[in-house]
Amino acid sequence: MKLNLVDSELATCVGCGLCLPHCPTFRVTGEEALSPRGRIAAMRAVERGEVEVDESFVMFMSTCVQCRGCEPACPSGVPYGHLMEGTRDALAGAHRVTPWWQRAGYRVLAHHRLLLAGSSALAVAQRLRLVPKRAGLPRLALRRPPRLRATGTDAWLFTGCVMDAWLRGTHHATQRVVEATGARVALPGPGGDCCGALHVHAGLSDETRRLAERVMASMPGDAPILVNSAGCGAAMKDYGHLVGTDAARAFAARVMDVHEWLALRIDELPPPVRRLGAVVVQDPCHLRHVQKAHLPVRTVLGTVADVVELDDDGLCCGAGGAYSALEPELAGQIRERKLASIARAVERSGATVVASANPGCAMHLAATGLDVRHPLDLVADALGLTE
Repeated sequence: MKLNLVDSELATCVGCGLCLPHCPTFRVTGEEALSPRGRIAAMRAVERGEVEVDESFVMFMSTCVQCRGCEPACPSGVPYGHLMEGTRDALAGAHRVTPWWQRAGYRVLAHHRLLLAGSSALAVAQRLRLVPKRAGLPRLALRRPPRLRATGTDAWLFTGCVMDAWLRGTHHATQRVVEATGARVALPGPGGDCCGALHVHAGLSDETRRLAERVMASMPGDAPILVNSAGCGAAMKDYGHLVGTDAARAFAARVMDVHEWLALRIDELPPPVRRLGAVVVQDPCHLRHVQKAHLPVRTVLGTVADVVELDDDGLCCGAGGAYSALEPELAGQIRERKLASIARAVERSGATVVASANPGCAMHLAATGLDVRHPLDLVADALGLTE
């Protein structure tokens, strides 16, 4: 079996090991095979025909969180994310990963009405204690706020699938903060339901490309596209690579994390009606390591709160899209390290709130009882923009 990886990308890894301290699965297991260096060595052996794809190889690849924390630490610039995506694509194509039930679940994400109905049913099931705690879900709301309404054409606000189903209130807060700068917001048309971030993690590249084409068609023109979910933003900024067309590259260039856009207009925001005190900031991996857009979060949040940093150098929390549900034991061990770092930050600062700009991270951490909120929920509150 060939993985169809790019030889030049595989060759960039020189095995120096500087990635190891930044890999969450290596940190909790100490196993070389569960490190970026070990996984790339396994990929190289399979690609060269030296070994066959067996259950051990599948396990090595399936247990990667795809946080890409190894990339900024790598002096050789190894494109680990692309290598892992290509490997997952080959394994999924051979039906060695991503079973039928997982694929069926991902298909729901592109059918928004069905997703909303299923989310409401899940909230009811939680109240009836039919959802096991090992699912790792926080308490879902039985009712969600009304749909957003477009107010202009200055910037698009991508609403997506899970964010709109479970955290629509954050979309309302985001729209209010953006409009507090004087800008007006457009909303995606039909087809802008799901960006494909979870699909590309699962190796479903063909489905990702179909979703990307739909998303691109839903937000035409040249206005910036603002995204308040780190995982979605990272996927959409990579459409040029995923789709491989000039149109996709032009679309990707318009995508901005909403904090990047706001940081450029920070002086246009109104003064806060109250300051929030100390807030711990947890950086989602796809904001910090992939988009490299974590500093604007501090610029925006710092106007209303005292930002408290963690001491773990951006180590993953273990959410990883659907990873916490698919690999609950490893995800739990990784989360324990993050919780310890948060506890140290709380002890230093007295903070009671954690800010995280990604739904997966927020829900994974909130399931432990932490008060985790999106940075723009906090900013909207401090600016007096909540209803």
